[in-house]
Amino acid sequence: MGRRTKTGLRADQDAYGQIYLALLEGRDVQEIMERDDGLIYSSDPADYFAPFRRWPATEKQAIRAVRGRVLDVGCGAGRVSLYLQERGHEVTAIDESPLAVAVAKRRGVMRAFTRSLGDIDASFGIFDTIVLLRNNFGLLGKEGSTPRLLRRLAGITGERGRIITDSVDPDRIDNPAFREYRGAHRGKVRPHAQRYRVRSQRYATPWFYYLMFPPAEMERLVAGTGWRIDRFIDDGSPRFAVVLVKERRNPTPRTRRRVY
Repeated sequence: MGRRTKTGLRADQDAYGQIYLALLEGRDVQEIMERDDGLIYSSDPADYFAPFRRWPATEKQAIRAVRGRVLDVGCGAGRVSLYLQERGHEVTAIDESPLAVAVAKRRGVMRAFTRSLGDIDASFGIFDTIVLLRNNFGLLGKEGSTPRLLRRLAGITGERGRIITDSVDPDRIDNPAFREYRGAHRGKVRPHAQRYRVRSQRYATPWFYYLMFPPAEMERLVAGTGWRIDRFIDDGSPRFAVVLVKERRNPTPRTRRRVY
């Protein structure tokens, strides 16, 4: 597989876009995940089109924290953008998949662009909320690159900016294959970033790093980036949500961080 172009993924790399297009057109499709140590599994991608009533409980609660002008990162087929638009928010949706952006627009997302997070600059304006749901936070890259990207997000949000995101705690997953990972280019078992690609028929995304970690690790990753954890939304399932808010220069004393 080659590199991304300036306009997003190449056509042969746009496996996610092909999945969304098949769902939109009513065709059967599976999402195939391939890990670099040989693990392969498939799942039903129907929840990319799920209405609000079918969202996970943690997402339903987390989305209530959205305020003002929104950047939806990794918008996919547009389910989050559409929900927020209906509630009066000005939403800018971005995705590296050109087909995903086309599908999102066909479904009614008003402002959708083929962009990566690294392409967002001052020309897009300042946002009040950045949304990275369905573990799109995990797609920020390897552990070492996450603080740098969080500082970048601080630069495109206002003083009261916030990030609404989620992650997966691998230690809560019953299947040991997801906890016991030995990557092709590293020696330790289950590092924080696992290397994957997504396949659909003859299409395959470039390899990417997928971060999975428990809530305590989120605190460590966020430290010193201009953000602090306002609250966790955690129902004990593998996936938990978190609301990050901007650090203030002269913070007032606050109570212990809330967990729901």
